[in-house]
Amino acid sequence: MKHFTSANDSADPLVLARQTIALKNQKQNFEHLGRSKTLGLVFFNPSLRTRMSTTKAAYDLGLNVLVLNVNGDAWNIEFEDGTVMDGSSQEHVKDAIKVMTGYCDIIGVRTFAELKNREDDYTEPVLNAFLEYSEVPVISLESATLHPLQSLADITTILETDISNPKIAVSWAPHPKALPQAVTNSFLQWIKFIEAEVVVAHPKGYELHEEFTGGFELTNDQSYALDSADFVYVKNWSSYSKYGQRPPVSQNWTITSEKMAATNSGSFMHCLPIRRNVVAEDQVIDNSLIYKQAKNRETAAKTVLKNILEDINE
Repeated sequence: MKHFTSANDSADPLVLARQTIALKNQKQNFEHLGRSKTLGLVFFNPSLRTRMSTTKAAYDLGLNVLVLNVNGDAWNIEFEDGTVMDGSSQEHVKDAIKVMTGYCDIIGVRTFAELKNREDDYTEPVLNAFLEYSEVPVISLESATLHPLQSLADITTILETDISNPKIAVSWAPHPKALPQAVTNSFLQWIKFIEAEVVVAHPKGYELHEEFTGGFELTNDQSYALDSADFVYVKNWSSYSKYGQRPPVSQNWTITSEKMAATNSGSFMHCLPIRRNVVAEDQVIDNSLIYKQAKNRETAAKTVLKNILEDINE
């Protein structure tokens, strides 16, 4: 594995998930793989699970870790090529990446959609700059449109339940702020590799890019999606068609215990952080898979890093 930015970077995402389960249950020490090597983690936006899980995974593999919080620790970065840098940006992204990758053997980068211009976000300027200028493998710690480490942890969590051909309801939920589509896009990209019945529910105006919803059943009826579901994967996202906006929603889309009662003793899933009693009720959250998903973030990162290190060490 040279880079890890989406499901497409894995020869078989389902095999990668099964490797994650196997690695989680192994007692073998792999510290030799990362000895005398360094992982750089570059954050353009806040992080709790990604930062901690990836750092822990790196330490378990013997890696040194360098962390850079771009917005607090670095110069203002210019992304446009050919620009005359006589404004507020002091360093060009090309120079910054070449310097950072000179210190690191693997680099992870986390960025976030600005939700101002759809074309700008969906062309992934930050992630693609790292892929273009980096001289070492690049891992996406979340990008403007995808969150592959989260999705690997999610399908690992589902596979661990051993439910055959589950029904998975993917449901929009309310949030006081406009959020990107990255987590849901990514989950739908990865879940295609599992044998499952998938129903995506959202209010009108919140349709996702057909690249990710193609092949799945779509509905504006949340109760229909939740009916007899084995898993209820919930996330807020802003509008794709009216990009970054929050069209008004008349019904209550918060996940309640009453709604979960209509599932097949279904398990609630969410990537975290979660707005309690906005996205879902306390009782739903407290009886969910969210902490298992979060714990699996560590092993997912470890699996990806292990694969990359094995290729580096060949």
